Amino acid sequence: MASTPASQLTKALDDTTAGTFTFKLTDDIGDRSVRRLGFGAMRLTGPGIWGPPSAHDEAIAVLRRAVELGINLIDTADSYGPEVSENLIAEALHPYPDDLVIATKGGLVRPGPDEWDADGRPEHLREACEGSLRRLKLERIDLYQLHRPDPSVPFEESVGTLAELRSEGKVAHVGLSNVDVEHLRQAQSIVPIVSVQNRYNIVERRDEDELKTCEAEGLAFIPWFPLKTGELAKGGGAVAEIAQARGATPAQVALAWLVAHSPVMLPIPGTASVAHLEENVAAAHLQLSDDEVSALDRAS
Repeated sequence: MASTPASQLTKALDDTTAGTFTFKLTDDIGDRSVRRLGFGAMRLTGPGIWGPPSAHDEAIAVLRRAVELGINLIDTADSYGPEVSENLIAEALHPYPDDLVIATKGGLVRPGPDEWDADGRPEHLREACEGSLRRLKLERIDLYQLHRPDPSVPFEESVGTLAELRSEGKVAHVGLSNVDVEHLRQAQSIVPIVSVQNRYNIVERRDEDELKTCEAEGLAFIPWFPLKTGELAKGGGAVAEIAQARGATPAQVALAWLVAHSPVMLPIPGTASVAHLEENVAAAHLQLSDDEVSALDRAS
């Protein structure tokens, strides 16, 4: 399979590369626009998303290179490490560029590597937000997201706490993660919601209803695990065929498809490698034709 041309790997994003998305912020905050290819900072931690990275300097370099390449949306969570990802972001990038939007999440606790437990209690969410503010060295978090509904806590209590944090000026705006349309509607009755972050990629589209709702209402849809290509990337698959024809990798085709699939899609591929980061950013320069997008739609 042909590799991505080296000239594309150092080509920075601009507002015309894959377009921008504007969070319609309210009150005194004003709108914030981000480029539609962001960076997910989960993979900067150790194995099992636990502990520090094995290559600390490379993790710092990845974050700085992401900003150099024009990425101005970084997504993280207090549970990544835990706390490691947020600390690395502050170490690498604080004081932050004026246009950088940092999104973080609260609502999961970590008993150990690869273990994730929901905790949506109001007291925990308030403590989690305060911790994120300290680690990220922020007075107000641009986008604070409930990481996952906690089945043992009434959903309205969890969302109500995020609404309080917003009213107190600790959170600029509120998002949801791992939710369905019913959750979204319930949350919207409590506080304005600007984004939904659910698992979605070229071969996993169970959350199409959630995506369509976001499109209809102008909410950002942030797909996590965006690079799964599965059988489509193997010889003879649609992703593999298009990648070979365009001199790209299957992952780049998958990212380009996400951007083409919906105007509210904000992919946040993550990595702990500068080289892999540059490869992902190059995907924003890959403009799929209508026929290619249709072929990927059918194949998936």
